[in-house]
Amino acid sequence: MSEAPEQRLAVLIDADNAPRTALKEIMEEIAVYGTPTIKRIYGDWTTPNMNSWKPLLLETAIIPVQQYAYTTGKNATDSAMIIDAMDILYTSEVDGFVLVSSDSDFTRLATRLREAGKKVYGMGEKKTPQPFIASCDKFIYIEIIRESAKAESEQRTQKRTVPQSSNGGVSKKTIRLLASSIADIADDEGFCHLGALGNQLSKKQPDFDSRNYGFSKLSTMIQAIDRFEMRKQGNVFTVRDKLAR
Repeated sequence: MSEAPEQRLAVLIDADNAPRTALKEIMEEIAVYGTPTIKRIYGDWTTPNMNSWKPLLLETAIIPVQQYAYTTGKNATDSAMIIDAMDILYTSEVDGFVLVSSDSDFTRLATRLREAGKKVYGMGEKKTPQPFIASCDKFIYIEIIRESAKAESEQRTQKRTVPQSSNGGVSKKTIRLLASSIADIADDEGFCHLGALGNQLSKKQPDFDSRNYGFSKLSTMIQAIDRFEMRKQGNVFTVRDKLAR
């Protein structure tokens, strides 16, 4: 899953639409994609229900940005976050943005940042509307981040087993997605690099994540499906669809 770890990222979190109990796991996931040089979280910090955020923000060194709710029913937090994102776009040297929210109001923002040539990672819960998901280069479900962290903890005492099935429990629809993505970028021998396959899958389906299917890595997922062949040359993995030949 690693993708250009040298990227400088601006992390902007909508406190009204992000689960505080998963903040640590979210920041650990962000580190996979780059270095968070800007970390801000937006909300009305004068309200009592925001008090439980404080120890979490101190632990992760995230700067809280105060935004009063001027009118009932209107989300001023969204506007503040969007304005800051545009300021950062034009005044700071960042390679990409991480938008943590399950709110579709950030769909146009994500699209605009990508138009400017910035990488956009979205993080939200599974209730996130599809337009916001599709507007990101990659979208990661917070529930999957939590489950992955829990699984890693359990692996310390129990070895994880791959689902016992000829296709590893992966649906035919997903297998077709994998096969078509391999075909898109395969060389003359039918092979493609595993990393390039991961990028192609994200382009076709921004919320694609091997963890959604119970696998910690894309390589493990590919190995569990009989249709595909994977080879390793040094530190490079290549994949082939056996039915394509």
